[in-house]
Amino acid sequence: MVRIAASAPLAPARSSPAIAACLIVTFLLGLVVARERSGGMLDQSIMNQIQESTADQDGLLRLLVLPTEPFVLLALIAALALAALLGANTNALVLALAGPAFAVALNTWLLKPAFGRYYDNHLAYPSGHAVSLVAVLTVLAVLARPGLATRLVVGIAVALTAGAGVGMTGLGYHYPTDVLGAATFAVAVVLALAAGLDRRTRTTNRQGSAR
Repeated sequence: MVRIAASAPLAPARSSPAIAACLIVTFLLGLVVARERSGGMLDQSIMNQIQESTADQDGLLRLLVLPTEPFVLLALIAALALAALLGANTNALVLALAGPAFAVALNTWLLKPAFGRYYDNHLAYPSGHAVSLVAVLTVLAVLARPGLATRLVVGIAVALTAGAGVGMTGLGYHYPTDVLGAATFAVAVVLALAAGLDRRTRTTNRQGSAR
């Protein structure tokens, strides 16, 4: 399923509009919820529906949140890094290691303090757990073989992210918009890094050909 050919490009064709759209959603939504200490009407409505429908189902909710746990994500990152090493794909290795790390670092040190949206006593927008999950899943989708494998990974990623959002909302960890903003931001960071790695490779190849 993982594309490990050394010469294969990482970024999907015409990824710039997708990156821009994801960033626009993240920042516009962030401006709407900035400095909030309670959810808006939409958040509260969705939260009430989820919490009512999952009452007394903490076990299920914790299972839905499980994919966001560090030990799960680190294991998947290690598997992706190993596949990249075996395929001698340096760009894929960098993307697997740096993509999630950059997304989490930017979210923790830049976005959360900038928007200042709180859930109880912790900064909540965008959700750090959701950023971690979606960043790793986006790396997996980028590295998957084009076609059926990519579509399958994207479908699984959407399902896992939606499930994690339900779990975190039902357990009272985050507002739904925290998860949405996190997902769009993580996708944008990973795709932007993939495009940058591809651009560097093309530049290096052109310089090599000129020599």
